[in-house]
Parts: sequence; structure tokens; C-alpha cells
Amino acid sequence: MNQGRRDQLRDAAAAVLAEQGGRGLTHRAVDMAAGVPQGSTKNYFPTRDALLGAVAERCAELYRELAAELGADGAGPSDREGLVALIRALLANVAGPGRTRMLAYLELQAEAARKPWLSAILDPIAAADFAGFEWAQRAAGLPVTPQRAAAVTLALHAALPHLLDAGPATLAVAGLDDLDRFVHGLLDAVYPVHPDGTT
Repeated sequence: MNQGRRDQLRDAAAAVLAEQGGRGLTHRAVDMAAGVPQGSTKNYFPTRDALLGAVAERCAELYRELAAELGADGAGPSDREGLVALIRALLANVAGPGRTRMLAYLELQAEAARKPWLSAILDPIAAADFAGFEWAQRAAGLPVTPQRAAAVTLALHAALPHLLDAGPATLAVAGLDDLDRFVHGLLDAVYPVHPDGTT
């Protein structure tokens, strides 16, 4: 099969899922979004479940590409401020160019609550996210424990729907109207800086 066409259809399916929700994800809708002849999507992804799996696969790829781009040297953040910059960039991406990917991913999570096979695809993606953030906190020189690392990651995950909704009152009360301040506050809460400058 044509990999370029397959990627085009996966991106179109993610866009449909993000814009129309789970009920709107049909082969016909993806064909229309991709601007391809009717029946093209069904040729590549014969069932709706295959289509959902393809979107999950594509969301994971896009997230890995973003993480690699932000941590281009592979060494991770070298200090606390580097970690702040990394997390702030990830959150800004969700509210900006990564909005479609994240909306599609949240729709996939809702579907996965009713589809164990889809949960099995998403589970390692989420687990890798926890591992990745723990690694970044460790690389930044913070006194990491699994519990502290998980607390940071869970807080970031909880922020995502609010960044997508962009309700001004919610953003303000959560501190998400200023991403730099939010990330600093989160890290200060989990890793307090003592008067002598240590954490």
C-alpha cells in the first residue's frame, strides 16, 4: 500500500475525530476530509476499529516527533529552568499546533473506556509518557521519586482538557493563563526550593 496515502488518511482521520468526535468518525467523513475518492479510506482501514487504531498510532508518532524535536540533543534538560522550558513548550503545543492531535487523543481515551483492545494500544503510550517525564525530572537534577514524578505528570495531564477548552475563568483559576508561572508553581509545589537554594 502507498505509505504517503496511508499517512494522509490517518491525519485526516485524526482531524475528523478531533472536530466531530467519535460519532463523526466514518470512512466517508475521512474520505471527504482527505479529499480522496469515496472508498479510499475503507481500502486502507476496512473497519471503524481499524480506523481508530490508525489514529492512535498516528497520535503516538506525532507526540514522539514533538518530544524528540524539543529534546533534540537527547540529553534532556540540564537544570530546573531547562525542565520548565520543556514542559512549557509541550503545554503551548497542546494549545496551538498540537491541538488536533490532543483532541483526537482525548476522544480515543473515551473510546478506550469501552474498547479493551484500544485501551491496550493507548496504555503503553501513556505509560511511556510517565517514564519520559520522570526521566526529564531526573535529568534536570531534581530529587526524583516515582511518586513525585507521577504527581507532576498527572498534573500536566489534568491541565490538557482545560487548555483545549480555553475557558478564561478556568484558565485563570488554574493558573494556566500564564504557562511559565504554572510550570514554575507546579515544580515548586512538588520540589520545594529551600532557603539555602537546595531542593
